[in-house]
Amino acid sequence: MKSTVEQLSPTRVKINVEVPFDELKPNFDRAYRKIAQQVRIPGFRPGKAPARVLESRIGRAPVLDEVVNEAIPAKYIEAVRAGEVRTLGQPEFEVTKLEDRDVLEFSAEVDVRPAIELPDLEGLEISVDDVETTDEEVAEQLDELRARFGTLTGVERPAENGDFVSIDLAATVGGEPVEEASTTGLSYEIGSGQLVDGIDEAIVGANAGETKSFTTKLVAGEYAGQDAEVTVTVQSVKQRELPEADDEFAQLASEFDTVDELRADLRERLGRVKKMQQGVQARDKVLDILLERTEVPIPEKVLEAEVENRKHDAVHPFDHDEAKFAEALEAEGRTLDEFNTEVQEESEKAVRTQLLLDTIADDEQTTVDDGELTERIVYQAQRFGVSPDEYVQRAQQSGQLTAIYADVRRGKALASVVRGTTVKDASGAEVDLSELFGSDEAETEEAPAAEETAAASAE
Repeated sequence: MKSTVEQLSPTRVKINVEVPFDELKPNFDRAYRKIAQQVRIPGFRPGKAPARVLESRIGRAPVLDEVVNEAIPAKYIEAVRAGEVRTLGQPEFEVTKLEDRDVLEFSAEVDVRPAIELPDLEGLEISVDDVETTDEEVAEQLDELRARFGTLTGVERPAENGDFVSIDLAATVGGEPVEEASTTGLSYEIGSGQLVDGIDEAIVGANAGETKSFTTKLVAGEYAGQDAEVTVTVQSVKQRELPEADDEFAQLASEFDTVDELRADLRERLGRVKKMQQGVQARDKVLDILLERTEVPIPEKVLEAEVENRKHDAVHPFDHDEAKFAEALEAEGRTLDEFNTEVQEESEKAVRTQLLLDTIADDEQTTVDDGELTERIVYQAQRFGVSPDEYVQRAQQSGQLTAIYADVRRGKALASVVRGTTVKDASGAEVDLSELFGSDEAETEEAPAAEETAAASAE
């Protein structure tokens, strides 16, 4: 087999392959066996008819079609490996020459990873926010903990913000009932923002037994984006009574004996979260600098696939009804054109980021061991609320294990750049992020740590 690689652009090549028929004998053998199983020829058991008999009965063309269809993908892979071509996405094949019993020639156009010249980041310095935990933030955390142990007590007064109410809901659009927006006996915390817009204003000031009406725009379901007339009946009103923030509560809610010890622990936890936020900020700033200083050509087909995937994920909750999706966007004050522009920009950044970090990983010969891959799988499984085994099974079925490996490798590559960057806080003090991103002396799962940092800050 002979093959050549023709560079069409920085992100696309054409691979030309020439295969003499002598190399296709195994393919012909498999083709004859397969076709023999499908054709009934008198005097021969299924699968036992000789090749010349098969050809005399069905002709040569079906055999050639079977051989070519099987051989091209396999020979393409051989050519890719021989030419050390770093392909992206699926190739577009074209048979350029087929001379029976002589030669098969075909071409394959495919996107490839572009050659990227990495910038010099020597002496790179960035600034992140200070880590400061206030007494008010500690008090807020303590109140949230107290709320978990609070009790609900019925009150004979109008509902106020923060109260818990039992409500019945009904909604109509154009006089037609909206079944998915109707319910009875629903427990709701006023001010939590977990129901439709306008409900808090309707409930506040209402007594048990009162019914209020208001208009709201539905954001999901069959009538997404349309105005609905909603009636809400308050069945009961309860207020939450919090336990006193004393030593007895500390012993009930934690492993500490005093409330002062509990407050100190909350302050330390808040400090760790803010440290993680510093790490996320540093990582994002370093990535932005990398993208700003590096020219990264974008493969057209890869970008198209990224855009389509993001649009598919966005429309999926609306049963791929683009009209409903457009109505939901309108309810958010956005247009479909604005959404498409955002998706395009986000996709371009995502593709550029992947290609850039892959180049850094190659340049630094970054590897991923089993422990790091397992840690990422466990972390992702926890995020999606499934067992690691189930997550792996799903990833295998969808062909995502390779993508998970690549993401871990990219995370490690970015972490290595962050480690080489001088990070200072707003006060000018140098920030040590080695706990999150590892150190040059001893790398310790820096990529998973960075991902956990991002998750913690989001939560």
